[in-house]
Amino acid sequence: MPVKCCFYRSPATEAVAWSENMDTVLTNQAGLDAFRTFLKSEFSEENVEFWLACEDFKKTESAEKIASKAKTIYSEFIETDAPKEINIDFSTRDHISKNIGAPTLTCFDEAQKLIYCLMAKDSFPRFLKSEIYKKLLNSKQVGNHKKWLPFL
Repeated sequence: MPVKCCFYRSPATEAVAWSENMDTVLTNQAGLDAFRTFLKSEFSEENVEFWLACEDFKKTESAEKIASKAKTIYSEFIETDAPKEINIDFSTRDHISKNIGAPTLTCFDEAQKLIYCLMAKDSFPRFLKSEIYKKLLNSKQVGNHKKWLPFL
């Protein structure tokens, strides 16, 4: 049996922990999957997709890939009428548009912060009240109890 460190969380505890803050959801694959499902049901999955694309972009090391990924993110999320256009203010969009020709690893930071705040203040609280989260939470707890109480 593998030794579990003091930070180990059972699946039920993980689902409960997601309510602590949005970062716990974004850094947990099951939590992220549930949050994405919720956002899809609200037709706003572009927000988390943009945030994840930015996280991936920041890890890019090659200058060629920086330019290529930046253009992809720009055309997918930033430019007017983009397929997954995110809701950001004109000045942020304009700033990115003016600098996309020579992108840096921080070129989307301001937009990413805006989208993170939007999700944290708007989508995340609704997610925690959603049937998707409640069902997942209940199923995780019931599943966990069955391990300990075989007669359930």
